[in-house]
Amino acid sequence: MILITGSTGLLGSTLVPWLKTHGKTIVTHARQTNADYTADLVSKSETFTLLNKIQPSVIVNLVGLTSVERCQDHANESYLVNSQTVENITNWILQSGSNCHLIQISTDQVYDGIGIHTEDQVTITNNYAFSKYAGELAAARVSSTILRTNFVGRSKIEHRESLTDWVYNSLTNRKHVQVLQDVFFSPLSMKTLVEMIQLVIEKKPVGIFNLGSKNGMSKADFDFNFAEQLNLPTETMTRINSSQASFLKAYRPKDMRMDSSKFERTMNIQLPALINQIKNIAKEYYVEAK
Repeated sequence: MILITGSTGLLGSTLVPWLKTHGKTIVTHARQTNADYTADLVSKSETFTLLNKIQPSVIVNLVGLTSVERCQDHANESYLVNSQTVENITNWILQSGSNCHLIQISTDQVYDGIGIHTEDQVTITNNYAFSKYAGELAAARVSSTILRTNFVGRSKIEHRESLTDWVYNSLTNRKHVQVLQDVFFSPLSMKTLVEMIQLVIEKKPVGIFNLGSKNGMSKADFDFNFAEQLNLPTETMTRINSSQASFLKAYRPKDMRMDSSKFERTMNIQLPALINQIKNIAKEYYVEAK
Protein backbone atom coordinates (compact mmCIF):
# COMPACT_ATOMS: atom_id res chain seq x y z
CA MET A 1 0.00 0.00 0.00
CA ILE A 2 1.41 3.37 -1.09
CA LEU A 3 0.31 6.44 0.86
CA ILE A 4 0.62 9.81 -0.86
CA THR A 5 0.49 12.60 1.72
CA GLY A 6 -0.34 16.09 0.49
CA SER A 7 -1.86 14.38 -2.56
CA THR A 8 -4.01 17.28 -3.79
CA GLY A 9 -1.16 19.74 -4.37
CA LEU A 10 0.62 20.71 -7.57
CA LEU A 11 2.81 17.58 -7.76
CA GLY A 12 0.33 15.21 -6.14
CA SER A 13 -2.36 15.98 -8.72
CA THR A 14 -0.01 14.63 -11.40
CA LEU A 15 1.58 11.83 -9.36
CA VAL A 16 -1.59 10.12 -8.10
CA PRO A 17 -3.24 9.47 -11.49
CA TRP A 18 0.13 8.46 -12.98
CA LEU A 19 0.73 5.79 -10.33
CA LYS A 20 -2.85 4.52 -10.54
CA THR A 21 -2.55 4.22 -14.33
CA HIS A 22 0.59 2.17 -13.81
CA GLY A 23 -1.04 -0.35 -11.53
CA LYS A 24 -0.02 0.95 -8.10
CA THR A 25 -2.35 0.63 -5.14
CA ILE A 26 -2.64 4.18 -3.85
CA VAL A 27 -4.19 5.74 -0.76
CA THR A 28 -4.38 9.53 -0.74
CA HIS A 29 -4.14 12.02 2.12
CA ALA A 30 -4.83 15.74 2.22
CA ARG A 31 -5.23 18.26 5.01
CA GLN A 32 -8.86 18.98 4.25
CA THR A 33 -10.74 17.48 1.27
CA ASN A 34 -10.61 15.53 -1.99
CA ALA A 35 -8.59 12.62 -0.62
CA ASP A 36 -9.22 9.19 0.92
CA TYR A 37 -8.09 10.43 4.33
CA THR A 38 -7.78 13.79 6.01
CA ALA A 39 -5.44 14.40 8.92
CA ASP A 40 -3.26 17.16 10.32
CA LEU A 41 0.21 15.62 10.16
CA VAL A 42 1.56 18.40 12.39
CA SER A 43 -0.30 16.53 15.13
CA LYS A 44 1.53 13.43 16.36
CA SER A 45 -1.68 11.75 17.50
CA GLU A 46 -3.48 12.33 14.17
CA THR A 47 -0.41 11.11 12.27
CA PHE A 48 -0.17 7.92 14.34
CA THR A 49 -3.91 7.26 14.05
CA LEU A 50 -3.78 7.64 10.27
CA LEU A 51 -0.71 5.47 9.76
CA ASN A 52 -1.87 2.79 12.18
CA LYS A 53 -5.05 2.50 10.13
CA ILE A 54 -3.42 2.43 6.69
CA GLN A 55 -0.21 0.52 7.52
CA PRO A 56 1.54 1.72 4.34
CA SER A 57 4.57 -0.03 2.88
CA VAL A 58 5.66 3.21 1.15
CA ILE A 59 4.92 6.83 2.01
CA VAL A 60 5.53 9.57 -0.56
CA ASN A 61 5.50 12.74 1.51
CA LEU A 62 4.38 15.77 -0.51
CA VAL A 63 3.20 17.81 2.49
CA GLY A 64 4.91 21.16 2.48
CA LEU A 65 4.66 24.90 2.94
CA THR A 66 6.33 26.04 -0.27
CA SER A 67 5.79 29.80 -0.20
CA VAL A 68 9.26 31.24 0.44
CA GLU A 69 7.76 34.53 1.61
CA ARG A 70 5.38 32.88 4.07
CA CYS A 71 8.12 30.64 5.44
CA GLN A 72 10.32 33.69 5.97
CA ASP A 73 7.58 35.62 7.76
CA HIS A 74 6.21 32.64 9.74
CA ALA A 75 9.22 30.60 10.84
CA ASN A 76 7.27 28.47 13.32
CA GLU A 77 4.64 27.49 10.75
CA SER A 78 7.43 26.71 8.31
CA TYR A 79 9.04 24.37 10.85
CA LEU A 80 5.77 22.67 11.78
CA VAL A 81 4.69 21.92 8.20
CA ASN A 82 8.06 21.15 6.61
CA SER A 83 9.85 19.52 9.54
CA GLN A 84 7.48 18.42 12.32
CA THR A 85 5.29 16.47 9.90
CA VAL A 86 8.31 14.42 8.81
CA GLU A 87 9.35 13.86 12.42
CA ASN A 88 5.86 12.53 13.20
CA ILE A 89 5.96 10.16 10.21
CA THR A 90 9.41 8.82 11.06
CA ASN A 91 8.52 8.51 14.75
CA TRP A 92 5.63 6.27 13.72
CA ILE A 93 7.90 4.15 11.52
CA LEU A 94 10.44 3.77 14.34
CA GLN A 95 7.95 3.16 17.15
CA SER A 96 5.69 0.80 15.19
CA GLY A 97 8.57 -1.26 13.85
CA SER A 98 7.15 -0.86 10.36
CA ASN A 99 9.22 -1.73 7.28
CA CYS A 100 7.69 1.29 5.57
CA HIS A 101 9.98 3.17 3.15
CA LEU A 102 9.70 6.96 3.12
CA ILE A 103 10.16 9.06 -0.01
CA GLN A 104 10.70 12.64 1.10
CA ILE A 105 10.38 15.38 -1.52
CA SER A 106 12.82 18.15 -0.70
CA THR A 107 14.03 21.21 -2.60
CA ASP A 108 16.90 22.58 -4.66
CA GLN A 109 16.79 25.73 -2.49
CA VAL A 110 19.24 24.09 -0.09
CA TYR A 111 21.92 25.13 -2.61
CA ASP A 112 23.44 28.52 -3.38
CA GLY A 113 26.68 29.86 -4.80
CA ILE A 114 28.05 28.97 -8.21
CA GLY A 115 26.76 25.54 -9.30
CA ILE A 116 26.63 22.75 -10.28
CA HIS A 117 26.02 21.33 -6.79
CA THR A 118 26.51 17.82 -5.46
CA GLU A 119 24.56 16.51 -2.49
CA ASP A 120 27.19 17.53 0.09
CA GLN A 121 27.31 21.22 -0.95
CA VAL A 122 24.44 22.55 1.15
CA THR A 123 24.07 26.29 1.78
CA ILE A 124 21.02 27.44 3.74
CA THR A 125 19.89 30.99 2.96
CA ASN A 126 16.23 31.27 4.01
CA ASN A 127 13.66 29.74 6.36
CA TYR A 128 12.11 27.63 3.62
CA ALA A 129 15.42 25.93 2.87
CA PHE A 130 16.15 25.53 6.59
CA SER A 131 12.80 23.88 7.31
CA LYS A 132 13.09 21.53 4.33
CA TYR A 133 16.64 20.58 5.33
CA ALA A 134 15.43 19.85 8.86
CA GLY A 135 12.79 17.62 7.28
CA GLU A 136 15.57 15.78 5.45
CA LEU A 137 17.37 15.14 8.74
CA ALA A 138 14.19 13.69 10.20
CA ALA A 139 13.61 11.50 7.12
CA ALA A 140 17.16 10.16 7.27
CA ARG A 141 16.41 8.44 10.60
CA VAL A 142 14.54 5.68 8.76
CA SER A 143 14.76 3.79 5.46
CA SER A 144 14.21 6.73 3.12
CA THR A 145 14.88 8.27 -0.26
CA ILE A 146 15.29 12.04 -0.05
CA LEU A 147 14.84 13.77 -3.40
CA ARG A 148 16.07 17.33 -3.82
CA THR A 149 14.22 18.60 -6.84
CA ASN A 150 12.37 21.37 -8.63
CA PHE A 151 9.59 20.88 -11.14
CA VAL A 152 7.72 22.78 -13.84
CA GLY A 153 4.80 22.03 -16.12
CA ARG A 154 1.10 22.57 -16.51
CA SER A 155 -0.92 22.58 -13.31
CA LYS A 156 -3.87 20.22 -13.04
CA ILE A 157 -5.58 22.20 -10.26
CA GLU A 158 -7.43 25.46 -10.78
CA HIS A 159 -6.16 27.43 -7.80
CA ARG A 160 -2.45 26.67 -8.29
CA GLU A 161 -0.47 28.28 -11.10
CA SER A 162 2.89 26.81 -12.06
CA LEU A 163 5.82 28.79 -13.45
CA THR A 164 4.97 27.82 -17.02
CA ASP A 165 1.27 28.60 -16.43
CA TRP A 166 2.32 32.07 -15.27
CA VAL A 167 4.51 32.65 -18.32
CA TYR A 168 1.87 31.31 -20.70
CA ASN A 169 -1.00 33.28 -19.18
CA SER A 170 1.02 36.49 -18.87
CA LEU A 171 2.30 36.48 -22.44
CA THR A 172 -1.03 35.36 -23.91
CA ASN A 173 -2.70 38.31 -22.18
CA ARG A 174 0.16 40.69 -23.09
CA LYS A 175 0.96 41.43 -19.46
CA HIS A 176 4.28 43.07 -18.63
CA VAL A 177 6.41 40.67 -16.59
CA GLN A 178 9.95 40.64 -15.26
CA VAL A 179 12.06 37.48 -15.38
CA LEU A 180 15.24 36.75 -13.45
CA GLN A 181 18.45 36.52 -15.44
CA ASP A 182 20.76 35.90 -12.47
CA VAL A 183 18.91 32.96 -10.87
CA PHE A 184 19.81 29.52 -12.22
CA PHE A 185 18.07 26.16 -11.79
CA SER A 186 17.74 22.70 -13.34
CA PRO A 187 14.12 21.59 -12.95
CA LEU A 188 12.34 18.57 -14.35
CA SER A 189 8.90 18.49 -15.90
CA MET A 190 6.24 17.12 -13.58
CA LYS A 191 5.76 14.26 -16.03
CA THR A 192 9.42 13.26 -15.83
CA LEU A 193 9.48 13.69 -12.07
CA VAL A 194 6.52 11.38 -11.46
CA GLU A 195 8.18 8.77 -13.69
CA MET A 196 11.29 9.02 -11.52
CA ILE A 197 9.24 8.77 -8.32
CA GLN A 198 7.66 5.59 -9.69
CA LEU A 199 11.16 4.13 -10.19
CA VAL A 200 12.10 5.14 -6.65
CA ILE A 201 9.00 3.41 -5.28
CA GLU A 202 10.06 0.24 -7.06
CA LYS A 203 13.80 0.29 -6.23
CA LYS A 204 13.75 2.15 -2.88
CA PRO A 205 17.32 3.51 -2.93
CA VAL A 206 18.41 4.83 0.47
CA GLY A 207 20.01 8.24 0.73
CA ILE A 208 19.89 11.84 -0.47
CA PHE A 209 19.70 12.39 -4.22
CA ASN A 210 19.63 15.42 -6.47
CA LEU A 211 16.95 14.94 -9.10
CA GLY A 212 17.05 17.53 -11.86
CA SER A 213 17.66 18.06 -15.54
CA LYS A 214 21.02 18.40 -17.24
CA ASN A 215 22.40 21.73 -18.42
CA GLY A 216 20.39 24.07 -16.24
CA MET A 217 19.81 27.68 -17.20
CA SER A 218 18.66 31.00 -15.80
CA LYS A 219 14.97 31.42 -15.09
CA ALA A 220 14.87 34.17 -17.71
CA ASP A 221 16.37 31.88 -20.36
CA PHE A 222 13.90 29.17 -19.34
CA ASP A 223 10.96 31.56 -19.74
CA PHE A 224 12.12 32.84 -23.13
CA ASN A 225 12.84 29.32 -24.39
CA PHE A 226 9.39 28.18 -23.28
CA ALA A 227 7.77 31.17 -25.02
CA GLU A 228 9.74 30.45 -28.19
CA GLN A 229 8.49 26.86 -28.29
CA LEU A 230 4.91 28.16 -28.37
CA ASN A 231 5.58 31.20 -30.58
CA LEU A 232 4.32 33.46 -27.82
CA PRO A 233 5.08 37.19 -28.11
CA THR A 234 7.87 38.21 -25.71
CA GLU A 235 7.82 41.99 -26.11
CA THR A 236 6.22 42.35 -22.67
CA MET A 237 8.82 40.16 -20.91
CA THR A 238 11.86 41.95 -19.46
CA ARG A 239 15.07 40.46 -18.07
CA ILE A 240 16.13 41.80 -14.66
CA ASN A 241 18.49 40.85 -11.84
CA SER A 242 16.96 39.60 -8.59
CA SER A 243 18.19 42.74 -6.82
CA GLN A 244 15.79 44.71 -9.01
CA ALA A 245 12.81 42.46 -8.27
CA SER A 246 10.43 44.39 -6.03
CA PHE A 247 8.13 41.33 -5.94
CA LEU A 248 10.76 39.34 -3.98
CA LYS A 249 11.03 40.04 -0.25
CA ALA A 250 12.77 36.96 1.14
CA TYR A 251 16.23 36.05 -0.19
CA ARG A 252 16.31 33.42 -2.93
CA PRO A 253 19.38 31.37 -3.85
CA LYS A 254 21.04 32.57 -7.06
CA ASP A 255 22.27 29.20 -8.31
CA MET A 256 20.38 26.00 -7.56
CA ARG A 257 21.69 23.91 -10.44
CA MET A 258 22.27 20.32 -9.39
CA ASP A 259 24.59 17.49 -10.30
CA SER A 260 22.22 14.51 -10.49
CA SER A 261 24.82 11.93 -11.49
CA LYS A 262 24.44 10.06 -8.19
CA PHE A 263 20.77 9.42 -8.97
CA GLU A 264 21.63 8.40 -12.54
CA ARG A 265 24.25 5.91 -11.37
CA THR A 266 22.05 4.47 -8.64
CA MET A 267 18.98 4.09 -10.84
CA ASN A 268 20.91 3.26 -14.04
CA ILE A 269 19.15 5.93 -16.09
CA GLN A 270 19.98 9.11 -17.99
CA LEU A 271 18.13 12.27 -17.01
CA PRO A 272 17.08 14.66 -19.81
CA ALA A 273 18.56 18.01 -20.76
CA LEU A 274 16.53 21.02 -19.64
CA ILE A 275 15.98 22.28 -23.19
CA ASN A 276 14.32 18.97 -24.05
CA GLN A 277 12.15 19.21 -20.95
CA ILE A 278 11.02 22.65 -22.11
CA LYS A 279 10.04 21.23 -25.51
CA ASN A 280 8.01 18.48 -23.85
CA ILE A 281 6.33 20.88 -21.43
CA ALA A 282 5.34 23.17 -24.31
CA LYS A 283 3.37 20.30 -25.84
CA GLU A 284 1.05 20.43 -22.82
CA TYR A 285 -0.02 23.89 -24.02
CA TYR A 286 -0.17 23.26 -27.80
CA VAL A 287 -3.91 22.69 -28.11
CA GLU A 288 -4.82 25.86 -26.27
CA ALA A 289 -2.14 27.87 -28.08
CA LYS A 290 -3.60 26.85 -31.44
